[in-house]
Order: sequence, then structure tokens, then C-alpha cells
Amino acid sequence: MFYELRQYRTQPGQRDNWVRYMEEVIIPYEVSKGIVVAGSFIDQEDDNHYIWMRRFESEEERVRLYESAYEDDTWKNEIQPRIPEMLAMGNAVITRIEPTPKSVVR
Repeated sequence: MFYELRQYRTQPGQRDNWVRYMEEVIIPYEVSKGIVVAGSFIDQEDDNHYIWMRRFESEEERVRLYESAYEDDTWKNEIQPRIPEMLAMGNAVITRIEPTPKSVVR
């Protein structure tokens, strides 16, 4: 099992809109495709920083779920086209993390 810790920069003044879009559109869509969204966070000190985490049981599962979610017409035609108006594209930092043996998120 591993997590993706995903850190995004929003366009100036767009973080609230981005959080709303994540919580009302993107997260429910991803969950409907079988992706486990473990958390969604805002930075208390940086108004343009957004963080979220997704959990995968294996690399094979991640590949399968990515394909299911991102090759779908709903993603391509409805969800993805709105993202650049809220996110500073090309600034994402994605870190794969694995819980240690005694971590409560195992």
C-alpha cells in the first residue's frame, strides 16, 4: 500500500473555488471510479497551496484506476477543461509515500 501526497498551487485568489470544485466535483468523481481519497487540506500559511492524498493498494491498482478515471469522457470533456482556470499548471508536487509498520494509516 502507498499514498500519493499531491501538492498544488492555485491561481491567485482561486483556492476557495478550487476547494469547492475538488469537494463537489473531482473527489466524488474519483471516488465513483474506485479511487480512495484519504484527505484534502489547505495550507494555513499560504493562500495558494492545496494538498490532498490518495491511497492505492498496489502500482497495478493505481494504473487501472488512473485509466478508468482519466480516459473517461466525463474527465476529458467536463472536469479537466475547468482545472487550468483555478490551478497554476505545471507546479504540482506529487510524492509517493508508504506508511511505516506502526503508522495508524496502514
